[in-house]
Amino acid sequence: MTTAKYTIRNVEQETEWKQGFQAGIGLTSQVEGRLYFAPSLFFSQKGYKVTSYNLPAVPPDEDARNNDVTLRSIALTPLFQFNLSRKESHAFVRFGPGFDVALSGREVFDSAGVKTIDRAMIFKSTAYSPATASFHVQLGYELKNGLSILARYEHGLSSLNNKDLGPMILQRAAGLSIGWRFKKE
Repeated sequence: MTTAKYTIRNVEQETEWKQGFQAGIGLTSQVEGRLYFAPSLFFSQKGYKVTSYNLPAVPPDEDARNNDVTLRSIALTPLFQFNLSRKESHAFVRFGPGFDVALSGREVFDSAGVKTIDRAMIFKSTAYSPATASFHVQLGYELKNGLSILARYEHGLSSLNNKDLGPMILQRAAGLSIGWRFKKE
């Protein structure tokens, strides 16, 4: 599930959660003891819905009444993993930064005059940002057969908006992931 903390001139706007997904690859490499480096690279689809603006927001448009955004990106998360046990089946915690680079995005909003606008998002220095940073925390359990399940939370650190004096859009994501570790030979 994905959303955003969306503020205009420090006034928080009401948002709703949207369903998202991710798929990718990762690896783990032991640093020392139970500490591992666990980077991953994945495709991500996330977004947010601003249900009603109470101040003008650019982007999307000064006359926008709401906004439903879907964003597709490639994300790199160079995380650290700490195994909570030395057993083959073990719980773990991962944490660290994440970096998203937008591939495409779509926004649908109602504008003045009761007209709905459905358009591709514009990524540039005076519109939406093509890259964002976030902080990730994951809590999981890996079985000795390689199957793992984890709960994850992503907290946006940089705004999806580049427009001066525009809204601050900090993306959020929470969900469950299932993974499979290939055995070392």
